[in-house]
Amino acid sequence: MRVACIGGGPSGLYFAISLKLRQPESEVVVIERNRPDDTFGWGVVLSDETLDNLHRNDPKSAAEIRAHFAYWDDIAVHYRGEKLVSTGHGFCGIGRKKLLLLLQERARELGVELRFETEVESAADYARDYDLVVACDGVNSRIRQEYAAEFRPDIDLRACKFVWLGTHQKFDDAFTFIFEETDKGWLWAHAYQFDEDTATFIVETDQATWDAYGFGEMSQHESIAVCEKVFRNHLDGHSLMTNAGHIRGSAWLNFPRVLCEKWHHENIVLMGDASASAHFSIGSGTKLALESAIALADYVTSQPDLEQAFRLYQDERRLEVLRLQSAARNSLEWFEDVQRYLNLDPVQFNYSLLTRSQRISHENLRLRDSEWLKGAERWFQTHAGGPAEPVRAPMFAPFKLRNMALKNRIVLSPMAQYKAQDGCPTDWHLVHLGERAKGGAGLIFTEMTCVSAQGRITPGCPGLYAPEHEAKWRQIVDFIHEETAAKICCQIGHSGRKGSTQLGWQKMDAPLEADNWELLSASAIPWSPRNQTPREMTREDMDRIRDEFVAATQMAERAGFDMIELHAAHGYLVSSFISPLSNIRQDEYGGSLENRLRYPLELFRAMREAWPGDKPMSVRISANDWVGEDGVTPEEAVAIARAFHDAGADIIDVSAGQTSTQARPVYGRMFQTPFSDRIRNETGIATMAVGNIYEADHANSILMAGRADLVCLARPHLADPYWTLHEAAAIGDRHEEWPLPYQAGRDQAWRLADREAETVQV
Repeated sequence: MRVACIGGGPSGLYFAISLKLRQPESEVVVIERNRPDDTFGWGVVLSDETLDNLHRNDPKSAAEIRAHFAYWDDIAVHYRGEKLVSTGHGFCGIGRKKLLLLLQERARELGVELRFETEVESAADYARDYDLVVACDGVNSRIRQEYAAEFRPDIDLRACKFVWLGTHQKFDDAFTFIFEETDKGWLWAHAYQFDEDTATFIVETDQATWDAYGFGEMSQHESIAVCEKVFRNHLDGHSLMTNAGHIRGSAWLNFPRVLCEKWHHENIVLMGDASASAHFSIGSGTKLALESAIALADYVTSQPDLEQAFRLYQDERRLEVLRLQSAARNSLEWFEDVQRYLNLDPVQFNYSLLTRSQRISHENLRLRDSEWLKGAERWFQTHAGGPAEPVRAPMFAPFKLRNMALKNRIVLSPMAQYKAQDGCPTDWHLVHLGERAKGGAGLIFTEMTCVSAQGRITPGCPGLYAPEHEAKWRQIVDFIHEETAAKICCQIGHSGRKGSTQLGWQKMDAPLEADNWELLSASAIPWSPRNQTPREMTREDMDRIRDEFVAATQMAERAGFDMIELHAAHGYLVSSFISPLSNIRQDEYGGSLENRLRYPLELFRAMREAWPGDKPMSVRISANDWVGEDGVTPEEAVAIARAFHDAGADIIDVSAGQTSTQARPVYGRMFQTPFSDRIRNETGIATMAVGNIYEADHANSILMAGRADLVCLARPHLADPYWTLHEAAAIGDRHEEWPLPYQAGRDQAWRLADREAETVQV
């Protein structure tokens, strides 16, 4: 086989090595436009896992690479005059130039031809003369551009500005992050040692700060001088250096996130940054390149033809790329949005930074550095008003809203049961809610409790509009207060255009087969073509329904609820005013966000006035309609949260979607938590996080990082009413109180959990 690798970076060289190891008779040439010792980065970071993969592929070059590595186990964060260090992270670095020289030497040894200072204008010229052309010409790949119609690249130029520098200052004790505030904004550095004398020093900042400094008009020398001044306290008199002297003007860049829909065309295949890039903040670009080189060499030497080899290569590597790009996106977005977090306490800021990619979780940090995490947990507990001892996970920290004190941060999320009779809750609700209160959750939510028969979603939905409703709710509330330490919140709402539908286990959101009732909404737009068209509300309707919400609020107070929530999410009546997808009114209640919020705020203020001043209120909002700019966006959700908070809301219950059949949500673990994070950290308003949160690890990571103040779980509580107690046992917490009659079960659960932990350790 005759093979041309266009690009002499790590991916091209390592593919050439890998192919020659498998097919020594192959003719392989690596073509590079630069000189052998040119390099435009400083250091490369690899994990122990990647080193093991390299060793299995080629022990000889792996040994040479390993011999030149600088190792470190710590991450140090310099922030607001403090240095916070955690250990157990296991990084290793090598100079990019040294890595290239080692790979060049190994390639020559195996018979690879290396052609330097050779320009490639068109891959087509090589595709005619070689059996295989590997395009590994970097993130700005000419070959990818040449065949853009075939590869269909998606290139997302990210927001932050960065410049890749080096220094002789030593950072040999830790991978180091440095955050410095200046009169023009914040700059931060990613620094790590890669040989005895040199460290990488990447300076990054946001666009506003970059503009304020005028970096775009500065020469490289002038930019470096500014950076040296900003970070002088961390450089110990050493200068910053660039190896991009060939670039005229500014060497600052915006990171391009690259992902190609297709990685091959005829006998040309993309590899490394040419096919997909991962942000430098998770240090996986070289890892992807080297491991892709191994995979491609495996497939082209084991499959009967290139087409099949390319297909298998793309299927395998694209999955890994997407996984790493997801983590990289989380990481780079944290840095892009770092202004949100710059008011956090250094302990919480450090935790937020460490867990930014979601690859490191709470319990993973415990494995890495249990003492550091214990100190962080103690900080969280004492900051929340709890005792310094015993040290407990964040989910067990107390929380207070007005005069309501919660024993922990776990919330039973509202979940429709469809078991009410004529709006009246039944013994089903007593057992359902009572069991979960016994199961350890600090705050119990009712399902949406409707303000009128017309306001029900289904005939099985409960209400607060008749004396018998109030009496049954009082029985449920009394049981929870008498038998548990949980508090209980009544979520109050009106179905709007999503009402008069079948029970959830029948046809979801489908109209009743008979006896449908009239629907009301902000505008006369049906939920879907199969649903009724609602009547647009008049001012008279608004007054009547406002009074129904007030009456329900007063009933909730008499029933003894500790808290109430206005349901202003998920496409129901109040939500229909907020979303432009369901509100096309031409009066003062439609159009701008201010107008769309007019009636929801009027309604909320009336409820707040009727609700005791010492008891808290929350509002559930849909922070994203999931339809792009035509609906409510996360940015607009910040303004919505501020408006309700200014009207007296103590906490925002941050959900998303369910406002339109056009919605295209992006699911995943904790997928709605970023909306809570944004609202909480941009406004300082307390939030509740919801959405595919199902492990103690999720809850503790969200809380410790300051992404929410309370964590709501729905489906896990349906499967396990005692979720909180069981998760406490699983993570080794022995301080959560069990009901007295269940303590024998508690003791067994603890023994089994201890036995499981010992098995895992072994």
